[in-house]
Amino acid sequence: MLKYISNKGGGKPVNFETAILNGFASDGGLYVPEKLPKISKNELKKWKGLGFKDLCFEIVSLFIDREIISSDELKIIIDKSYDAFEVENAVTLYKLKSREQTYIMELFHGPTLSFKDIGQSFLVNLLDFLLKRKKESLSIIVATTGDTGPAAANYIAGKSSLDAWILYPKGLITEEQERQMTTLHNNNIHPVGVYNCPEGGDDLDTVISKLYSNKKFKKKVKLSSINSINWGRIIAQMTHYFYGYLKVADYIGEDINISVPSGGFGNLCAGGFARKMGLPIKNFIIANNKNESLNRIFRNGVISKDKIHETISSAIDIITPYNFWRYLYFCNGQNSKNIKIWSNEFETKGEFHFDDKTFKSYRDGFLSFSVSDKSTIGTIKSIYENENYLLDPHGSVAISALNSMDEKLSHNKTICLATAHPAKFPKVILKSLNKTKLPEAGKHKSIEGAKKKCQKGYHCDYSNLEKSLLNAIETNWERSKKIIVK
Repeated sequence: MLKYISNKGGGKPVNFETAILNGFASDGGLYVPEKLPKISKNELKKWKGLGFKDLCFEIVSLFIDREIISSDELKIIIDKSYDAFEVENAVTLYKLKSREQTYIMELFHGPTLSFKDIGQSFLVNLLDFLLKRKKESLSIIVATTGDTGPAAANYIAGKSSLDAWILYPKGLITEEQERQMTTLHNNNIHPVGVYNCPEGGDDLDTVISKLYSNKKFKKKVKLSSINSINWGRIIAQMTHYFYGYLKVADYIGEDINISVPSGGFGNLCAGGFARKMGLPIKNFIIANNKNESLNRIFRNGVISKDKIHETISSAIDIITPYNFWRYLYFCNGQNSKNIKIWSNEFETKGEFHFDDKTFKSYRDGFLSFSVSDKSTIGTIKSIYENENYLLDPHGSVAISALNSMDEKLSHNKTICLATAHPAKFPKVILKSLNKTKLPEAGKHKSIEGAKKKCQKGYHCDYSNLEKSLLNAIETNWERSKKIIVK
């Protein structure tokens, strides 16, 4: 049976079910499988014609023992996760006319119009299945910089097995993203807008870590998480890398690059693991914005906590890329002792410099670039004028980064990930196009509908957040724990 362990080395190995239900490992580390499966070229050839759901089944099956979830049960979970998407295969590919060998992979066709729907839908339905089988429930807490929260809230809404507390930095996400959470009136959804976060979403992650460290509280309210620290999110997100490659490649083994707008390394972590498993991706382009947390790691070998900058690509306004430590574990000979020492030093001092050997081990196959807001706006404008195609600011970051390093890519095909629908960022779109009225491509019926609904939620100052959450979550748990899981 495949076991899961902490990348920091603490605690005992657990099975897939325990890893998913716990979220974090018992020592505060991130769960990783004891080994990554390998996929041969012959297997990739067999997968080339598969639809998204069938491909997802093949990939996640590699990480789940049949004793835990049967084939039929897994297929039901996957069908339930992606049937609500607007396109048959969950994602679509658009070939740019004005830029040779470049494809845009649209990951925003789920209910909340972002790539987070791909991983979140699967994880929530997986959790719901496991909990109902055990006749148990969980309190879920998650921080968002714009897209994780709406996806979490949408899929958890109405599920009696889950109770969700969604934290977001008030004023640092768009009104459209906020309304995707606050207009859900289900009793198990609790949005919390937090004022005065000097480090944005990273501040919220700090408070969540403290709540997890409070073992008495964690046990009482059965606290877990569904952000990208949960292994279930990572394995589901591997699917769009395999799907995109298999759709674009003329033959298995063709070198293809993928440009990923990223701040927290969750999406890139899934891509990095896909490559380690055998997907022949030549280079990942790490497309950072001004915050360049990953650019410092992959260009200079330094992970550091610098001042956060508010940018127009707000979903990647992140300075602490937690999932980098998960990926580094497999670049470092699975040496959990080093991961624990290095990550602890980073948390204590706010900075850590990797030695040359480690630096070389993890940066192989990665190129990084920091994209300015000016460049982001310019790319939205030029692509729209040349193609009549509208990018969101994060997809624009991916294209902008590619534009800045063409000479390094040998003219291979490149897939740029468009991670959100432009309708979630109307102010940026209007500014980029120098218009006063949004084009139809910048609208979506669900966004327009949310503007007409009442909002609900909590507001809290960051200085009081930990204490306030302890009280609110515990009070709500005691009130709702009598509900029978159906």
